[in-house]
Parts: sequence; structure tokens; C-alpha cells
Amino acid sequence: MLQAWFKERRITEVECLVPDMTGNARGKIVPAERYFSEGGARLPEGVFIQTVNGEWPDSYDELVSPTERDMVLLPDTETVCVVPWSSDPSAQIIHDCYVSVDAGELHPLAPRSVLRKVLDLYEAMDLKPIVAPELEFFLVQRNTDPDFPLVPPAGRSGRPETARQSYSIDAVNEFDSLFDDMYDYCDAMDLDVDTLIHESGAAQMEVNFLHADALSRADQVFLFKRTMRETALRHDVYATFMAKPMENEPGSAMHLHQSLVDTRDGRNVFAGEDGKPSDLLMHYIAGLQKYVPSSMAIFAPNVNSYRRIARDESAPINAHWGYDNRTCGLRIPFSDPESTRVESRFAGSDANPYLMMAVTLAAGYLGIREKLQPTEPLSGSAYDQPYQLPRSLEAALKLMVDSNPLHEILGERFVKAYAAIKRTEYEIFFRVISSWEREFLLLNV
Repeated sequence: MLQAWFKERRITEVECLVPDMTGNARGKIVPAERYFSEGGARLPEGVFIQTVNGEWPDSYDELVSPTERDMVLLPDTETVCVVPWSSDPSAQIIHDCYVSVDAGELHPLAPRSVLRKVLDLYEAMDLKPIVAPELEFFLVQRNTDPDFPLVPPAGRSGRPETARQSYSIDAVNEFDSLFDDMYDYCDAMDLDVDTLIHESGAAQMEVNFLHADALSRADQVFLFKRTMRETALRHDVYATFMAKPMENEPGSAMHLHQSLVDTRDGRNVFAGEDGKPSDLLMHYIAGLQKYVPSSMAIFAPNVNSYRRIARDESAPINAHWGYDNRTCGLRIPFSDPESTRVESRFAGSDANPYLMMAVTLAAGYLGIREKLQPTEPLSGSAYDQPYQLPRSLEAALKLMVDSNPLHEILGERFVKAYAAIKRTEYEIFFRVISSWEREFLLLNV
């Protein structure tokens, strides 16, 4: 079937994509005629041990095979799509990584494998998570000097935004041609991008995806980020998914709406027979409340991520929940019983979508398994309550490493590798002397 798809579109080359720890694409570009003759592409497993700045942790030799063996990449044919910006007919396919194909053993460090492992736990309970991500990002002027602060780009009026433009249609229309190309690319790739809105920051946008199963939605966020960056570059601007790219602008989030359906009858189990929130939903919320602090290293994976977690900045500072309360980290939107869901608001847009969904669903699963009970829903502002979330990557990693239940769900080897990568990034960042230190400490201490 895949060969026929290639032939119909006269595909000349194939991008074999693997999402790495940051959620970016690794892989190989293979001539189409060789793709089916090689029995699957291969990559060294060390691609999952690399930091965002291209370094390796000191414990590299403990985290991968001493022989630096290859993984076997097998395509998920559900993900095949064209590369709409390519000058030659090209296909891109997301691949799963295997230690052993014969044994069907997925590689434990691959983010896609981690999400599959969590979804298998739900399948064993005859439950299927249904999710809908919402992804925020900024458009910024091209910036080739990292010491120069980011600034909003000029739109078709020739002027950059200088005021907050929440939900403004005209502010989106400033970049009509860019977003026309974005939608064309998304249509060509069958990405289920639904709503586009202007968020509160200058040239800050949000796209919403249609709800579906978790793996396909993670794939779509992964592909969309790549697509959005490519679209922006073709219009001489950058699209950034940094959690907090500009000092005086709000951060960018990746919110996740989620529900569970019974695979036997398709019923949303978050709603009881009386239409009210079910006991299972309460267990699920309680699991998120208990395990979110230990999951923040995945929700906020970079040193910059914690600049977003601030009081009154449209990002949660604790794990309270409430009905249609956007100050809470966990929000239950008003809806009919069939659409009962919980919105998790913790993750930044810089989070790996596979890992973000995996750890969110893992926390809910643990709440169900442990039959936890949540706090009372909050009717006031959660910003009036104390911080419950870690304020730095260093603190978040300690909580994650100390959480044995998360190790069990996500995998010991994965947690060890992820923590080693992020500790290395933190130590490299900590060596950097910032402009603030030079400005205020140079002559004053």
C-alpha cells in the first residue's frame, strides 16, 4: 500500500523521522527506490542522549550500549504524508524505534515508545484516552545575534504590534499570507488544525487541534511545529515555541484537553449515568494533582520554561482544579456530559508532545489505580494560593527522580536518561553570565 502511495505521487525521496527528546526531528533522508529494499532504516541509539545544545551527559556510556548499537526504524504508515515545501516530490514518515524487530521490542528511550507504553496500560482497562492539544507560539523578527532580545515582526501594515491584541482578528490578518501558507501545508499533510486565534502577547498565536487518540495528536503537534517553523522562514520571520521568549510578554503553553472512553461501548467514562462528573474522573484529577509536581521536568523541560510559571501570568503555579477556572492548573470546561473533559494547563509549548501526553496520562492512570480523591474544586483565584510547583529545572528533576511510581510507568532507564540530559543542560546554562548580572552586579557589589 505504501509503495502504491509513493508511485501515485511520484515520490523521489523519503524523510525517515524520529522524534527526539526535545520533540524535534532526527532521522535520515533516503531515495525512494532504496527505501523498501533496505529492510528499515537504522539510527544509533545515542540520538536520544543528546542535549538541546548538542552535548552528551557524563553518564553517556551508562545510558546506551557500550557498542553504540543501532536501532531499527520501522514506519508507522498512518503517518505518511508529503513534504509540501519540498521542491522535489518527497514523503515524510514518522518511525518507531526498535531494539529488536523479531521480538517486537520498542526502544525504551524513544518518546514515542514511552507514550505507547502508557497507552497500553489504558488498553488493559478497556479505556482509550481522547485528547485535543492547544499550542501557542510567537512570531518574531529574524534574530541572528543571541545577545539581542527578540521583538515582534512587522505585518502587512509595516508596523510591529505594540499593544496586547487578545483574540483580535485584524492582528491575525496582519500575517494573512503566512497563515494561508500554513493552512495549505497543513491540508497537504492532513493535519487536523482547527482554530487559529491571536493570544495576548504581541504576535502570539494559538492553534487548536481536533480531538482524537493521543498518539495521533502527539504526531500532529510534532509535525505542526516543524511545519510552522518552515512556513515562518519562508516569510522571513521566525516561529518560536520557547516557553517565555520575551521578558515583557506572556509565556506560551501547550494545553491538553483529555477524556477517557470505554472501548467496549464508546461511552465517555468521565461522566456518570446521571451526567455529572464520575468517580473515575475524580480519581483521575487527584492523580494529576498528586503527580504533576513530579512531572514538571517534562511539562517544563528547559531552563527558560520556569520563567513562564509565574503568578498572574496565565500559567498555573499550583495543582488546584476548578470548573471553568483558568487560574487553575486543572480546568473542567462547561460542556454536555458526552464532552466532559479536563484541561491540563501545565505544559509549555516547548514540551515534547509525546512525553507531555505520556506523563499526563500516567498521572491520571495512577490516580485511578490508587483510587485517589481530589481537593475541593476552587471557585476563587488559584493565584491567591501558595506555589506548589517547582520554580527551576533543578528542583523539578529532583522531584521526578524521587517519584518511584512515575519510574514504574515511564521506565527506569528512560527517567535516568532524561534526568541526565536535563542536568547536563542545566549545568551548561548555569555557567553562563547573564546581561542582568553584568548590569547590576558589575560595579555594585
